[in-house]
Amino acid sequence: MKVTLLSHTPNPEQVIACAARLCYSSASVQSVMDGLTPDKTEDFIQMLTNMGHESPFEHVTFTFGIEGVSRSLLAQITRHRMASFSVKSQRYVKEFEFSFVTPPEIAKDPEALAVYKAAMEQDRMQYEQLETILFTRHKKRLIEEGKDEKTATRMAEKAAIEDARYVLPNACETQMMVTMNVRSLWNFFRLRCCNRAQWEIRDLAEQMLMLCRDVAPSLFSKAGPGCVAGACPEGAMTCGKAKEMKEKYGAAK
Repeated sequence: MKVTLLSHTPNPEQVIACAARLCYSSASVQSVMDGLTPDKTEDFIQMLTNMGHESPFEHVTFTFGIEGVSRSLLAQITRHRMASFSVKSQRYVKEFEFSFVTPPEIAKDPEALAVYKAAMEQDRMQYEQLETILFTRHKKRLIEEGKDEKTATRMAEKAAIEDARYVLPNACETQMMVTMNVRSLWNFFRLRCCNRAQWEIRDLAEQMLMLCRDVAPSLFSKAGPGCVAGACPEGAMTCGKAKEMKEKYGAAK
């Protein structure tokens, strides 16, 4: 997995403080940033956090490039609906030699790993076979309909891989760009940094959080699983390691 912070709102903490100040001031938009020193900015951030006034945090966004993750992870991260996603398309990109993500528990067991790799190879072969069968049939039909060779080939390839992709596994590697505002990121980290989150998306969330803290430490000083800022919200489903999690994410600051 490779996670890169591609861009973010400039001066993120000041932008949020400006938005908050506007809510409680009669000053014009043009002048609301006047005198907004680093100390005052920090005070506004802390005030908003303590009050639970989270809407100003939506004015700041972070955009990440994410590579080397599975389609299984994609299904999980897109449940976070207050975000924007751009993902490598299996409708337009051939997956003849697709890479795949191997779960650690499978990787450390030679017998399980052998079965897993065999399954990936079988999926790859079936994908290629389906693509060839469908491509041949589509191209023949398109030429009979009057399409020239080049057009028929292009259209047949797209139609073939569009249906052949149904045999690709959840393990198939993908890449994406994700943009979230700070409020959404807090929610994402609260759920996905939790020990009960699946290992792959937890790894992603932790990497994203560290990148955010490098840019805006005040905004993300209390970010992490729900137990970091208070009691564990998982109830009877708790992992029982709230103390360790507090220490882990406190040390990461």
